[in-house]
Amino acid sequence: MKLWRCQICGDPYLGEEKPVNCPFCGAHERLMVSQADFDNRIGAIPDLTEATRKNLEAALELEIGNTQFYACAARKSGSDETKNLFKILSKVESEHASLLCKALGIKKPAIEEADICGGDFQGNLAESHRREEGAIKHYGKFLSEAVEPRAQEIFSALVAIESDHLSLSGESLA
Repeated sequence: MKLWRCQICGDPYLGEEKPVNCPFCGAHERLMVSQADFDNRIGAIPDLTEATRKNLEAALELEIGNTQFYACAARKSGSDETKNLFKILSKVESEHASLLCKALGIKKPAIEEADICGGDFQGNLAESHRREEGAIKHYGKFLSEAVEPRAQEIFSALVAIESDHLSLSGESLA
């Protein structure tokens, strides 16, 4: 067994092989490193510009909303398959909220249960697709505006992760 760490969320993973994606935040394999190679950049980003701070705060708001949406969709899902799909997406989005709070140097707010989804799988899947498209657009813009290397790394990883989510909903909608 080997200990791996995610350069985005910092969470450890124990396994024989490096995971293709971080099992916690979804970061791509290139961001999973051995414990010995882990460069701890987790935590508050020093000397944030006002623009990056506002963008991180906007990203946090988006991730909290998506966490709530996916949790709602999981609660209203009929089958175990759809319930588990939305449940894991909710957990990943919550992990993103935690990551953004660490970058901002703030405590993660409580994420309240919200009734912000429909009752049918296809409708929730379409809303998921819309939300992921919006996240990718916002994070791409935030990435282009960030000057701090850690903020750039976070927004770049989030664009890739949300693109994975988008392809997942796209496959299911087809």
